Amino acid sequence: MSKHSYAEALARLQEIQSQLESGEKGVDELSKLVKEASSLVKECRKKLKSTEEEIQKAFEED
Repeated sequence: MSKHSYAEALARLQEIQSQLESGEKGVDELSKLVKEASSLVKECRKKLKSTEEEIQKAFEED
């Protein structure tokens, strides 16, 4: 089950991007942020694919 809505995940990815670009995080924190970002990207892709399938199915039913 998803932890975030698509909008929440996208907003968190933008926060992470800003933190990574700032260069102020240590190596351990960078690793943690990259892992979180990877998980969020996978979650967003899954949501987009699911939505695409639902839309395609809706058009096929007409």
